[in-house]
Order: sequence, then C-alpha cells, then structure tokens
Amino acid sequence: MTTTLAAGLACAMPMATRDRVVLGHGSGGKLSNALVRDRFLPHFSSRALEQLGDAAIVPVDRTQIAVSTDTFVVSPLEFPGGNIGTLAVNGTVNDLAMMGALPCYLTAGFVLEEGLPFDVLDRVVAAMSDAARIAGVQLVAGDTKVVERGKGDGMFINTTGIGLMDSEFQPSPIRVAAGDVIIVSGPIGVHGMTILSTREGLEFDGDLTSDTACLYPLVNVLRAATAGEVSALRDPTRGGVASTLNEIAAAAKVGMVIEEDATPIPAPVAGACEMLGLDPLYVANEGSFVGFVPAHRADAAVAALRQHPLGRHACRIGIVVADHPRTVVMRTRMGGTRIVDLLPGDQLPRIC
Repeated sequence: MTTTLAAGLACAMPMATRDRVVLGHGSGGKLSNALVRDRFLPHFSSRALEQLGDAAIVPVDRTQIAVSTDTFVVSPLEFPGGNIGTLAVNGTVNDLAMMGALPCYLTAGFVLEEGLPFDVLDRVVAAMSDAARIAGVQLVAGDTKVVERGKGDGMFINTTGIGLMDSEFQPSPIRVAAGDVIIVSGPIGVHGMTILSTREGLEFDGDLTSDTACLYPLVNVLRAATAGEVSALRDPTRGGVASTLNEIAAAAKVGMVIEEDATPIPAPVAGACEMLGLDPLYVANEGSFVGFVPAHRADAAVAALRQHPLGRHACRIGIVVADHPRTVVMRTRMGGTRIVDLLPGDQLPRIC
C-alpha cells in the first residue's frame, strides 16, 4: 500500500451525542438501529413496517407485493465495477429478491447538484438503464430536483422497487431455526473496499472491483436446489455480514457460530483491512447474499450456487444454534472464540 491513512475514514466508535445526527446513524449498526427504533417507528408504526425486512410485504386484492425503497449517497459517484446508478438499481432489486419477490418495477428520484457535469449524469443514467434491463425491471416513474452548488455532493438517487410475492417462497428471518446452515454466495467485503480505495486514492496489492450485481437469478438457483427450503436471505450491504447475522439472530431469537477459516475474504480485501485496522466482516457487499438453509439441503445449495457465475465462490460459513440466543460468535483460526457484535458506528461511511 502506498499512502497514509486518509482523513475521510470514520471512527468505528463515534462519540455519542443526544441532540444531533452523526455519521454512525447511517451505519447499519447500533446507532442506526436506535435511530429507527427511537425516532421513526413511534411515529410510523404499522404491521408491515415493524417487520423491518429488506422490503415490506403488503396485500393487493388477492395477491401480495413487496415494496422497498432505498436512497444512494455513495462517494465517489463512479468506481471500478459500477457507479451510483448501478447501485441504485441493483440495491433495490436485491432487497426485493431477498424477500423471495420477483422484481418488476422501479421508480427513481434524482437530487442533482448545480455544476454536475452532464457527461457524469449521462453515464449514470446509461448504467441504470443497463442494470434495469439485466434485472428485468421497468422504470415507470421518476422525479428530479436540483440543489445549489455545495448542497448535494454531485448526485443522490432514491429508488423504490415493487415485486410480486410467491405464496410458496417467502424466506424470512423469523423462519431461521437451530440447525440451519449459514451460506454466503460470494466473497466478502469487495464492494466496500473498492469504494474506500477509490475515494481515498489508496493502492493495494491486487485489483479491487465492486461486486454490484442483480442477485435475483442466483436466488432462483438456490430455490431450485433446495426445493424452496430457504429459511432466510439477506444481502449484507451496510454493516456487512456481521451486522446481517446479528439482525437475523435477534429476529429469530437464535445463536450463530461462524468459522473464521470458512469465511471467503479475498486476499486484496484481507490485506487492505489489515493495513487499515478494519474488520472485513463489517465491510459492505453489493453482489452476494447470506442464506440460511436446512442442513440436509446445504450441500446441494452450495454446489448449485457454484455453477452460477455470481456464486462460484459460495460456501458454508457457519450454523445456527439454540445456545446463546441473539448472539453471533466466531471460531477463530487460533482455536478460540470471539463475539461478533454490532458496531456502534460506521467503519466506512457513504459506501452505497
């Protein structure tokens, strides 16, 4: 690596404040959970919202649809493997797919900053169009606002997705049970470290390229390989795999044990994290999911995922247990164990 630690890195444990928002409130960790629990849910309580899934499942006539919305504030706007437009499509489509929904429609809202070059905007919109085509979704509504120079950091994008639910396939954290095997469909930490290296001009050994992709086809592979026996799915974006496992352990009231040796962390990610003092388990991903399947389906699930280009590095990383409910522990290479908890704040802000 050929640089010093950049000023843009955020402290993993921000000083708590009681009267204002800090960057850690957007981390997907403890501060994020507190923000939603204390500031939003008391005012917007509903049965659908209280599930706090990747998407809300709501009835429409005699069927159900999944609805998800997400706002993308990634910095920089463009990076190896994609740009903010790619994320805006794939991120929302994947939230629908994690609920077992067929993604169908998107809306997009753009906040553009005065002075944004048109060539950047054109590349972002073209990338969104390509990503939507690959995902098989239509963009059916949108909105554009422009703010003064210095007020929008180039561009922010909000996308809302609508998907059709299948009554026979509805994975959910509350279905996770002791004995389920924990699977990841691909390498961990690639997207977050790509954003960091691009943002800060860091050079590491090995190429880093964002893994952003539409995961719906890979979900279909998993569904077929397990005859639909998939307890839960989640794409580990903000807060990474560690935060995802903690959220599901809390929702299902179970414990989890993961194996350090089994966790697929690419060498460039591991090296970069070691240099910077970061934990790859908390680094964001945009092209892999965490899945929970019954033990008797695990081998077939991993084998099938590895046949797909997006899942060729799929593997087991652990198991769900009845012991220590709501707690995730890791068996380390040294033979010990450590608790994998939610971080108070954010290792890497503005990564999606």
